[in-house]
Amino acid sequence: MKFRIFTEPQQGATYGQQVRMAQAAERLGFDAWFRSDHFLAMGVDGRPGPTDSWVTLGAIARETSTIRLGTLVSSATFRHPSLLAIQVAQVDEMSGGRIELGLGTGWFEAEHAAYGFGFPQARFGILEEQLEVVTGLWSTPLGETFTHAGENYALTDAPALPKPVQQPLPVIVGGAGPKRTPAIAARFASEYNVAFRSNDEIAAGFARVRAAVSDAGRAPESMVYSAALTSTVGATEAEYRRRAEAIGRDPEELRRAGVAGTPQELVDRLGVLAGLGVETIYLQVLDFDDLDVLELLASEVVPHVR
Repeated sequence: MKFRIFTEPQQGATYGQQVRMAQAAERLGFDAWFRSDHFLAMGVDGRPGPTDSWVTLGAIARETSTIRLGTLVSSATFRHPSLLAIQVAQVDEMSGGRIELGLGTGWFEAEHAAYGFGFPQARFGILEEQLEVVTGLWSTPLGETFTHAGENYALTDAPALPKPVQQPLPVIVGGAGPKRTPAIAARFASEYNVAFRSNDEIAAGFARVRAAVSDAGRAPESMVYSAALTSTVGATEAEYRRRAEAIGRDPEELRRAGVAGTPQELVDRLGVLAGLGVETIYLQVLDFDDLDVLELLASEVVPHVR
């Protein structure tokens, strides 16, 4: 199982806090540091305010050397796909080929209203067409051009530059939709992610995507199957409860729904997730000021699962 740290900077994190967490995750041997792509905080004022995902990841790419970086997930409603393709390819070059793109439909309507982003009700078609454009631009042979005439986007003789370092650059598609999501993942994604769902929902999502991947003529094992769950850990019960309460979560509820508790509890929970087919786990760490959580995860949890 691969272990990745996943954060929510829109809740109130400076660039400095983000780069320190990413550097700590790299030093401690985590596979990747991922961030959400949001512009509006949820349940808090979010001060000092949001940071743009791809600006931030470009900067962190230059402050790290081995850890993989990406979004879980960028919203198809935020950026034109040509701009997104250029941004992600550029950051991939800045990182030396360590970037992954998570892309989804977008869901937070209040965020779109607050900053003036359009929020159409039918967004799966937009997501699918964005993936067509982004992957089409990246895969067009050098010296050739890319043209696309779709319902939402039109490109004529685009030079399809720059290219990412990675060919292909990993694309992550997530969600619990029963039909459209598995089909889109099977067509475009190298990884399918289920976020903040129960064991049964994770297993069901994986089964649907495996079937869709087979129907698309791919080997089911060509897809990486991952999950994202909120996490915190304490060396003692008292320390765990303090950390859970510090991120505004009920300790018992977090135990049931997340990957949380004392180290042995996390080892046991991760063993269950591995049994469901989880190959990569995104541990959502919400406290940017308590990097000792990463230290404890790296020393007392991860070695006992790997």
